[in-house]
Amino acid sequence: MNTIKKTILFFSLLLACSFQLFAQNDIQQNYTKEEIQIEMRDGVKLFTSVYAPRDKSISYPILIIRTPFNSEPNKDKNSKFLNYFTHLVKEKYILVRQDVRGKYMSEGEFVEVRPYNPNKKKKETDENSDAYDTIDWLVHNVDNNNGNVGVFGISYMGFYATMTLPNAHPALKAVSPQAPVTDWFLGDDRHHNGAFFLMDSFPKSAAMGIPRNGPTRLSSKVPFDYKNKDNYAFYKELGPIKNMQQKPTVQTNKFWSDLIKHPNYDSFWKARNVLPHLKNVAPAVLVVGGWFDAEDLYGPLKTYEAIETQNKTVENSLIMGPWFHGQWVLDEGKKLGNINFESNTRAYFRDVELKFFNYHLKNKGEMDLPEASIFITGANKWKAFNAWPPLNIEKKELFLGCDEKLSFSKPAATACYDEYAVDPNKPVPYAEGIHLKRTREYMTDDQRFASRRPDVMVYQTAILEEDITVVGALNVNLFVSTTGTDADYVVKMIDVFPNELENDEQNDTDITMAGYQMLVRGDVMRGKFRNSFENPEPFTPGQVTEVSFEMPATAHQFKKGHRIMIQVQNSWFPLVDINPQSFVNIYEADEKDFIKATHRIYHDAEHASKISIRILKE
Repeated sequence: MNTIKKTILFFSLLLACSFQLFAQNDIQQNYTKEEIQIEMRDGVKLFTSVYAPRDKSISYPILIIRTPFNSEPNKDKNSKFLNYFTHLVKEKYILVRQDVRGKYMSEGEFVEVRPYNPNKKKKETDENSDAYDTIDWLVHNVDNNNGNVGVFGISYMGFYATMTLPNAHPALKAVSPQAPVTDWFLGDDRHHNGAFFLMDSFPKSAAMGIPRNGPTRLSSKVPFDYKNKDNYAFYKELGPIKNMQQKPTVQTNKFWSDLIKHPNYDSFWKARNVLPHLKNVAPAVLVVGGWFDAEDLYGPLKTYEAIETQNKTVENSLIMGPWFHGQWVLDEGKKLGNINFESNTRAYFRDVELKFFNYHLKNKGEMDLPEASIFITGANKWKAFNAWPPLNIEKKELFLGCDEKLSFSKPAATACYDEYAVDPNKPVPYAEGIHLKRTREYMTDDQRFASRRPDVMVYQTAILEEDITVVGALNVNLFVSTTGTDADYVVKMIDVFPNELENDEQNDTDITMAGYQMLVRGDVMRGKFRNSFENPEPFTPGQVTEVSFEMPATAHQFKKGHRIMIQVQNSWFPLVDINPQSFVNIYEADEKDFIKATHRIYHDAEHASKISIRILKE
């Protein structure tokens, strides 16, 4: 790292520390803190901390975050978590944090993504009822509240925010699920289209596996000793999933045990999906997500869609920025990895969030937010839409062709395919370099390391003669065959930069940006679920088979002079576990089940593999 970059980093860290110190002083001077236990309908008490403005001359709305991540580690100090919300602290709300049932200082039993029960009787509970009972207690017992309540949260806390929406408490006026967990089999954290996301599941299960003995402020997380700082080598040495089940720290994690008992999309997973219950929504909703969120990109897009399509009258807005998971509160959101976005995108978000809560909870300001506030990467600008996906689009198809070509013209060939061998013992890495933890930068990483492998198929357009802005979901239709009986299909859409491009001085690395292959969107489909997530089917060896799936939406402008590239591969390791290429329960597979296979991707007129996209008409 050169001297200029070191200086910039030093002052950035200094500014961050000063910023946090200022926030803590502001909270100390202007707020009081009270810790209470709120009794739920079944008698279980939930630990809750209430930060109330010292100024009692006016009343304030209540803003709640419900969390499984330790709301108050220290009784005598204010929560550092509030440092992330200085705009809300300055605006003055009654800020509430609560440990969810069974976590840290709250009583009861914790259940991962606890299912919603729409037919609760008397003392039956779920996260929805716990939130309802909490709100009811707060509005009747906290001094100086104005009777209006908002709930928000990121990731798991976003899940708890979403859970307040069905049959919401009358005082609940505004909810903001941010990067919310929604469906852990189809798209968030644990699986994508049935493919197991190994690097997001194993560390969490290993670190959070020790049961607690009762309410405590102490963390139950135990650092896992990887011994090998190279995650690719570490997971390869572990071998099949069944070997991981023997690790003591994983054995104590109930959810890991439940997960491997439910390899298909059965009632266990369906019960944990809140989306079907987002009907008759009364509070206003602001859904927040990041285009480069490696954990919960599926969640915000599907939450917004579910509310929009299942309700006739509801104020439902969406904001999607160029962020990794939670970046909109962690830093200014100016860059990710080697890609710069040329503005303080967090400032834009904070203005939107503050306007949303102020209007609905304080009756302050005007509600002039657009239906969808979308950051267009590539163009690096915010754009307002009155619908998402936008209505002013042109649907087009990008066809994967012979000779590594990608075009908008359907192939006319009668026989054309790419054939290649896949060895599960040599999986394609998800990122270049040596890392211990899963990186967040991989979502914009250079893909040249992958495009040079013989088991990665590459297709790219000619140099673009005009800007092309792709918005909305990407629909994949591949015609394939394999000599095995199962396979994963990883598809990546990539922005290929011009060969004449100069390096960006703001980058932390010395990577060459000329010819950079920026990952715009990537996702995986576990082939045996191609026709049904509930009932997996083997491939017939050698038979041409269609594999179709939807990739999460994007909003990216491919600039004139760039190229669009599609890469197709059959592993993405260790981000995703290795498919043995034989039709078995992968969680119970042995080493002998992992076989080499020969794959084909077809490009003829009858079997035209393609990616369907939406192009914005400016």
